[in-house]
Amino acid sequence: MKIGNRLQNLRHILVDKELDGIFISQTENRYYLSGFDGSAGFLLITPQDTILATDFRYIEQAKAQASDYEIFQTTGDLSTWFPKLVADLNLGRLGFEAGHITFTMYHRLTEALNKAQSQSSLVPADRLVESLRAIKEPEEIELITQAVAITDEAFNYIQGEISTGMSEKEVAWEIEKFLRENGSQSIPFDVIVASGPNSVLPHAKPSPRIIQSGEPIIIDIGARVGGYSSDLSRTICLGTPNSTFNKVYDIILGAQLTAMAIIKGGMTGEEADSLARVIIEETGYGEAFGHGLGHGVGLTTHEPPRLGPNSTEQLVDGMIFTVEPAIYRTGWGGVRIEDVVIMEGGKLRAISKAKK
Repeated sequence: MKIGNRLQNLRHILVDKELDGIFISQTENRYYLSGFDGSAGFLLITPQDTILATDFRYIEQAKAQASDYEIFQTTGDLSTWFPKLVADLNLGRLGFEAGHITFTMYHRLTEALNKAQSQSSLVPADRLVESLRAIKEPEEIELITQAVAITDEAFNYIQGEISTGMSEKEVAWEIEKFLRENGSQSIPFDVIVASGPNSVLPHAKPSPRIIQSGEPIIIDIGARVGGYSSDLSRTICLGTPNSTFNKVYDIILGAQLTAMAIIKGGMTGEEADSLARVIIEETGYGEAFGHGLGHGVGLTTHEPPRLGPNSTEQLVDGMIFTVEPAIYRTGWGGVRIEDVVIMEGGKLRAISKAKK
């Protein structure tokens, strides 16, 4: 990982935001900026300093994984060690990740600074690191591509195993076993297998329900390689699909292929979303497409950019995100088709290869 470049880019943002430093608490941001993947710790980054604060359990790990960082050992509760962390840094405006820190923790940080009579003030500074993470480096693209390949293989595998009479839970477990046995780290989200009326739920949990012939089955799976995730959805039907399935599936496939062909660099997330949404609306199913067209994929499965209504985020080269139009009809079920794509040269290239 090019930690030095990432820190330099972040420091440019700190100057733009008139911040003297930033306190990083979000797990994936901490890893992105340091390479440290322990389960507890914080970063304090200023124009001159890079400090990793963690407790005794992770000191040796931190030294090995974040060798360019000064390691600060935390002892006692936050009110004890936080003032010591910032004491000699002469920080006026200290940014913190407002979208991650709870109100309780914010209150504790503020109290700690007040008790120490610190001149530092806490300033909300949300999504600064996420904005950097949105544009992927070559090494990140390679890891995501490997994760996508595993999910493609998992879907191809389960197509040969799934049959009527199996439960959603049985199918989900077969998929999860395949993912882990074929190179995935811990999976980034629980496998979704939703059949029949259950497929109307975008984030359905696999149930004991028995899969039947002729109904929609949404399968949503992700793998993780080197900390980076993939996300794939396919909708299948065992037996002979009826006219409703064929109609809805064709609408969604058409909307997805159209969006993927027309989305260009410089568009906003809202403009990209509208390319698929207008097709679905023209068929009378607009109310049945209740979520956005896509989301960024990387260290988490939902990160910038967001493709959806009111999204002003601009799509640029190096961004990796999903394109996943869907229709959900209560009482019948749903159809969702989702691929991971990358913006290159102002156009989209599909990374996912699983059959549709």
